[in-house]
Amino acid sequence: MNFSKLAMLRNDMDLSQRQLALILKVSKSTYARWETQEEIIPLKHLANYCQYFKVSMDYILGLSKENNYKKYNYTKKIDRVVIGKNIKDLRKKYKLTQRDFATFLNTSQSTICAYESGKTLVLTAFLYSLAKEFNVSVDKLCGLEKKRTNKKESVQEIKS
Repeated sequence: MNFSKLAMLRNDMDLSQRQLALILKVSKSTYARWETQEEIIPLKHLANYCQYFKVSMDYILGLSKENNYKKYNYTKKIDRVVIGKNIKDLRKKYKLTQRDFATFLNTSQSTICAYESGKTLVLTAFLYSLAKEFNVSVDKLCGLEKKRTNKKESVQEIKS
């Protein structure tokens, strides 16, 4: 994973690490470790970062060269039950067992079970690995895709 866009966007907005850390409600040292890639930004903070800068998670994670922020609803909170269901659906789509997923992600079957049941919020690194392997959007796995309710709304979204 490459988090170089974290610093790039922060610098583009002329914010210090301390200022952005305050916005994200973390310590400056924690935020600095995300930028230097010493640690991986947790999913809830990644979602808050994306909402603040109006960028998609796929863009920040380097999974997409395009910022598809407008396709997603970042005002929604990250819902671990929705993510779990989407992970389970992805696993079943490819006819894989929880053990297969656990092996692929180098974790335990009980961890996959906890993710799928919504008991535990999935790690950003695991979502990234699933997105790369199965060519799926992290934003979609998180259930942030906007639902189109009518044609007029769809046309307005295309125009903007």
